[in-house]
Amino acid sequence: MSASLKIGTRGSPLALAQAHETRDRLAAAFPELAADGAVEIITYKTTGDRILDRTLAAAGGKGLFTKEIEEALAAGEVDLAVHSMKDVPTTLPDGLVIDCYLPREDPRDAFFSRSGADLDGLPAGSVVGTASLRRQAQVLMRRPDLTVIPFRGNVQSRLRKLEAGEVDATLLALAGLRRLGLTDRLTAVIETDVMLPAVAQGAIGIESRADDSRTNRYLAALNCAETRTRVTAERGVLAALDGSCRTPIAALARFTGEGRLHMAALVIRNDGSEWFRDEGEFDAGDAETFGRALGERLKARLPADFFGPPPGAFAI
Repeated sequence: MSASLKIGTRGSPLALAQAHETRDRLAAAFPELAADGAVEIITYKTTGDRILDRTLAAAGGKGLFTKEIEEALAAGEVDLAVHSMKDVPTTLPDGLVIDCYLPREDPRDAFFSRSGADLDGLPAGSVVGTASLRRQAQVLMRRPDLTVIPFRGNVQSRLRKLEAGEVDATLLALAGLRRLGLTDRLTAVIETDVMLPAVAQGAIGIESRADDSRTNRYLAALNCAETRTRVTAERGVLAALDGSCRTPIAALARFTGEGRLHMAALVIRNDGSEWFRDEGEFDAGDAETFGRALGERLKARLPADFFGPPPGAFAI
């Protein structure tokens, strides 16, 4: 049978795990999508996947992991695209929308090391590898005595590099490890008061064409309203700050009960030497407005040169 729906995704193990989760949820919600071949997964190699000789910021920044998939979606090659929301620019291409979010995984970061029980336990001078400017900045903010180097590759390849002794420690998103079944290999989970997560970390967003009523009807049944509200607030901060791979920004919104959320946001210099933090509570219906307002408050406090990117700046 021909596929009823076609899902576009990157081909990495984590991206495929997220696409399979989406397919499974569609099949569980709609009997006609449960038959073999009813939902097809099509993989794409994105610009971010191809560039391995330099950091993502040097190559153009945010959007490098979504560009080719969005082009395929706009052209009708696929019906929906599954993304890690932390990789998605704040502005989408014309005609495309993200109105469906799967339930969010744990947004915290995970710590891996051969020589320390946690970040504070690393010996002075230890080398930490990361592909994230946000993680680099927060590591150096807390431990300026450490050395941080760029560390590209998927989850499995970074763990192999750690085991080979290329670095003393590395950090990865706990959500990805949980989706890949690799949590038994981590050294410690980093609490959010030590390292604030990336905007939308742990959240899967499903992009579609705005005028595709058939696909959007299916996706409406999968949407997690709580995740959408939290991600909307966090991405509001990013939009206000014009966040890109050259800007180390972190934010996390959490429900506190009775339709209210608390959100903290942090902006840091690349070398961790200076940072600004703000936080507050808001009603769920005001998520985007509050997120942008919090971002604007932070932006008003920043020195003019705060986001000047150094050579080789890392990716978010």
